[in-house]
Amino acid sequence: MPALSPTMQAGNIGAWQKKPGDTIAPGDVLVEIETDKAQMDFEFQEEGVLAKILKESGEKDVAVGNPIAVMVEEGTDVAPFESFTLDDAGGEKAPPKSGGGEEAAESSEPPDTGSETSPSTLGKDKSPEPSSTPEPQESESTGGRLQPSLDREPSASPSAKALALERGVPIGQVKGTGPGGRITKADIEKFKPGSAPTTATTPGGAAAAATYEDIPASSMRKTIASRLTQSFNQNPHYFVSSSLSVSKLLKLRAALNASAEGKYKLSLNDFLIKACAVACRKVPAANSSWREMDGQVVVRQHNTVDVSVAVATPVGLMTPIVKSADSIGLEAISASVKDLGKRARDGKLKPEEYQGGTFTISNMGMNAAVERFTAVINPPQAAILAVGTTKKVAVPKAGEDDASEGGVEWDDQIVVTASFDHKVVDGAVGGEWIRELKKVVENPLEMML
Repeated sequence: MPALSPTMQAGNIGAWQKKPGDTIAPGDVLVEIETDKAQMDFEFQEEGVLAKILKESGEKDVAVGNPIAVMVEEGTDVAPFESFTLDDAGGEKAPPKSGGGEEAAESSEPPDTGSETSPSTLGKDKSPEPSSTPEPQESESTGGRLQPSLDREPSASPSAKALALERGVPIGQVKGTGPGGRITKADIEKFKPGSAPTTATTPGGAAAAATYEDIPASSMRKTIASRLTQSFNQNPHYFVSSSLSVSKLLKLRAALNASAEGKYKLSLNDFLIKACAVACRKVPAANSSWREMDGQVVVRQHNTVDVSVAVATPVGLMTPIVKSADSIGLEAISASVKDLGKRARDGKLKPEEYQGGTFTISNMGMNAAVERFTAVINPPQAAILAVGTTKKVAVPKAGEDDASEGGVEWDDQIVVTASFDHKVVDGAVGGEWIRELKKVVENPLEMML
């Protein structure tokens, strides 16, 4: 089992793309693996022949490093491997226990440092109480087949997932007609809800329609829940809001798009990403992170601004990274955001494209109902900017202080709220960062300098 992300400790086996006896070339997709972040293709990087599959589709919680298949050199007879077993390959180790295992793996403090908060110290105060050996019991089984991970989260094309999300179709009830039962976009379009609702029995014995549906949490949803809960509990958040005039910025955007001749189409978010990068260069404390390593605590101040952009996908929130946003132009930022956003929704991002980053922006401005909101910091970063929708606001005309005399004009404004980690960014520094952001957004030509 390969480690397809730095935090991956175990994975679920998806659909095998090769069968025993198939020749494999470097770059061929061998098997689909469901990690703690996403479902990914495992591309084999050596030549050879697949002799035996040790872990079938649907096997879950296979620890990283455990054997899942046998590869042999090209020309080798694979027939002797038909009876090859997992024990012949050296056996397997148990997957890490859910709960303490992942927390220890992601803890910023190494174990056995003597600190009360180090992973190996937690729980040492309580000695295990002696208990009598329990009587052996035969485990109860339903006799059913192990449900594969791709059945729990049905195998579907990215376009099918997006359409199902848009139309509110329960994808688990759709029968796939693609290869291997894969759900296609056409399957979603043809789907008709069943007429027989799930029923429950009331105390009186009468059947009544169920009032809820239990949806199993995916590995990605569990990871999001764990990371953001950890962030809010361990990082003392504080929030700074400001109203920004974007009238000049929108005029500049319109002028640049009009002269682009179809080469690019800049969005308001592209300008805001660049503005955040400029503000981070001017106030580098916001472009920093809190680190605990080797018994020491440091604040790591980054020399480049890599902006993580929150993207909603059918399986959860992803944060692909626009690298070096402080040193590239608006056209490059726009192209990067479009490419990363599409591949994020299609589930095609590489780990290095969404892990890391030094600052995050989350824009809900496309929803006209969202005037403002606050966002949870994306650890180990120290700041995130939440952007609301654009509103028309009446303001006094330039040079006229008394609006009561009719000197009023309409100004396009957005409300932004920055969340800062108080361990890294003091309140006054957070206010300074917002001031720099406001300055560059309201005078957008400064982005060109």
